[in-house]
Amino acid sequence: MVEAAVSKGLTRYGLSDHGYAPYDLDVCIPLEKREEYVRTIRALQEEFAGRIDLKLGLEMDALSEEKETGYDYKIGSVHYAKDPEGRILVIDYPEDCLRNAAEIGFGGDVYALLESYWQLESEVVERTDCDIIGHFDLCAKYAEKDSCPFDPQHPRYVAAWQKAADRLLKTGRPFEINMGAIAKNYRSVPYPHPDIARYLIDRGASFVLSSDSHRPENIAYGFDRWEKYYRALGANIIEFDV
Repeated sequence: MVEAAVSKGLTRYGLSDHGYAPYDLDVCIPLEKREEYVRTIRALQEEFAGRIDLKLGLEMDALSEEKETGYDYKIGSVHYAKDPEGRILVIDYPEDCLRNAAEIGFGGDVYALLESYWQLESEVVERTDCDIIGHFDLCAKYAEKDSCPFDPQHPRYVAAWQKAADRLLKTGRPFEINMGAIAKNYRSVPYPHPDIARYLIDRGASFVLSSDSHRPENIAYGFDRWEKYYRALGANIIEFDV
C-alpha cells in the first residue's frame, strides 16, 4: 500500500484500518492484533521517512464502545443502524441490506431505518472523537441501483441528512470526499453526493480526499477528476494536518 502511494506521487498518506467492532468481527482489527498494527505502521514511518509522510490512523465505527487513543488521526464512520429494540443492522452490504434491515427492525419502513442511520451519523464525532467524518452518506451506497428501496429526494430523507449535517458542521471537523464506491462500481459519484456536498459547502464545511482504497490499485483513485469537480462547487479541500 505504501509503495503504491509513493509510486502515485503522494507526499502524505494515511493508513486507517477498521477499529474493533465486536458486532462485526469479519471487518475489524482483532484486539490481539492491535499492537501489531500500530507497530507495523510506526516501522513503515521510519522506513519511508523522506519519501512520504505516513500517518497512523484508525476508522472508528460510531457504535463501537472502544476508546481508541495513540493514533495520528481517526476517521469516524457509520456502517450500521440500530433499531428500537437495540439490534444492530448493517447498512453497508450486500445490495439488499437496506430493505432487509428495514423489514427486520422498522416494520418495512425504510425511511425510519434511514432516519436511524442519520441520527447516528449526527453523533459520530462525539461518539468516536474523530478528526475526519467518514463517507457521510454511506447509506446511499446503492442509490443508483434499480434495487434501491428509497428515493434520495424524499422529504424525510432530505430532512434527516440535513439535520445530521447541521449538527456535524458545528464540530468543525472536515468531511471525506470518498472515492470508495466509485472504485468498486457501486455509484458514479463520491461520498458525499454532490447535492449534499453543495449544502455542506454553502455552510462552510471543509473536506479531505480519501480513496478508501482497500487495495493498492485503488489508492488515489479519481483524485484528479473529483478534486477539480468539488473545487468547482466551491469546496475547501485541505491537506489534513494532524
